Amino acid sequence: MQPASEHHSQGGARLPRHVAIVMDGNGRWAKRRFMPRIFGHKHGVDALVRVVQACADRGIEYLTVFAFSSENWKRPSDEVSGLMNLVLVAVSKYLAKLQKEGVRIHIVGDRTAVSERVRAAWQQVETATAHNRRITLSVAFNYGGRWDIVQACRRALALGLHPEELDEARLNQLMALSHAPDPDLFIRTGGEMRISNFLLWQAAYSELVFSDCLWPEFGEAELDAALQAYAARERRFGGVPDAAPQALRA
Repeated sequence: MQPASEHHSQGGARLPRHVAIVMDGNGRWAKRRFMPRIFGHKHGVDALVRVVQACADRGIEYLTVFAFSSENWKRPSDEVSGLMNLVLVAVSKYLAKLQKEGVRIHIVGDRTAVSERVRAAWQQVETATAHNRRITLSVAFNYGGRWDIVQACRRALALGLHPEELDEARLNQLMALSHAPDPDLFIRTGGEMRISNFLLWQAAYSELVFSDCLWPEFGEAELDAALQAYAARERRFGGVPDAAPQALRA
């Protein structure tokens, strides 16, 4: 598994090619306003559309967001039902806008547990945006990092791969996010400091940034703060950049 190669903005700052975000804090944002949790999720969708636009404007090529984890089925049934309906509402409300903005959309996760209507909506957005190239938005829905690794191993077995044929590069091709490089920057909003089973394989060398901002309030200023924190980091990928080989130092 190769780390993603970053690039530089017009101002010369190091810019991640791929940003991953755990969009946390929708429920707490709604609770503070004495509103039901689904109210926060609706505003969370609005925040996502703003952040997609902001990432595209800054030249970020890939954005992956955690929309619904494989553990979220444990939430109250009315909230889960509301989230499923929100998928359909978001598609009708924002698909034309995202398509016009050059956003390509992938849905990553286990589709077997969702309704046919939701699966059809996902197929609609993927087909409608398949030719867009400005930015690739991957929405992780009914996704878990451990599920992703297990499903990749199952695919390897189904393909009849021998043990000696399976290495990191081959397994990476079987992961749910094989269409994107590994995320350079991993952001979690909402003040929690954990990765919550998101992109366990892909985030091996991601730079982590934790924001206290609740997701519905996350915007350009918070994104830029995370990008600035990323640009100030020294990424070593397990090595020591200024260490020359022994023969060169002699």
